[in-house]
Amino acid sequence: MELTLEIFVLLFFVAGLAGFIDAIAGGGGLLTVPALLSVGIPPAQVLATNKLQSSFGSFSASLYFVRNGLVKLKDMRLAIACTFTGSAIGALLVQHIDAGILTSLIPLLLIFVSLYFLFSPNIGKPQGDPKLSEAMFAFAVGTSIGFYDGFFGPGTGSLFTICFVAIAKFGLVEATARTKILNFTSNIAALTFFIIAGLPLWKLGLIMAAGGFIGARLGAHIVINKGQKFIRPMVIIMSMIMAIKLLWDQHPQWFQFLSF
Repeated sequence: MELTLEIFVLLFFVAGLAGFIDAIAGGGGLLTVPALLSVGIPPAQVLATNKLQSSFGSFSASLYFVRNGLVKLKDMRLAIACTFTGSAIGALLVQHIDAGILTSLIPLLLIFVSLYFLFSPNIGKPQGDPKLSEAMFAFAVGTSIGFYDGFFGPGTGSLFTICFVAIAKFGLVEATARTKILNFTSNIAALTFFIIAGLPLWKLGLIMAAGGFIGARLGAHIVINKGQKFIRPMVIIMSMIMAIKLLWDQHPQWFQFLSF
């Protein structure tokens, strides 16, 4: 496998676009994973390298949100700990358990997410009291979605966002900021085990990380300045695209009518 300068440049820009999308609505892996596979990198190294570059993007967005006062890390300590633990367990178990059940379930969850955001006109503002205490939210949501990200991954940002909106009752901008904190946490936990296994391609991953860092910073800036008007349609669109992509991969026969 030989990676040319042109490939490095192309993947830098792909990661930049993915980081931009990820900071707003999640789903950047839909761009980076196929791009990495297309240049002949083995799947295990693709997943590891993608986690490496996406960790920098989620860190960039998280840092921007923290510095701009949208979220305080001390308020999320328990959720961070639970998410890290869940993701670490998922990253360990995925090496021994078939992910078929999750791959079948997640497209349905993503369709639900998109429909929820589509038909909830007041979703941009805080709506009443949280349905769970902070501790229960951390254990239930942080651990379970963290596990999912370490085990499989696609749609993690959308799932975190809808939980912060529907369960914790945050406004959409605040929910997006908190989502990136936990997304970064789960990325780091999973990446740790990939590094132990010696899987990431460091040179390529760090070049893509630079692109993802820049793209995520721009995306986070859009979140703060454009808010609900930009986030809501992006979440709907990316959730539906991810759901269709996963269904296509699992059941290509359903889409034969699109073949010419």
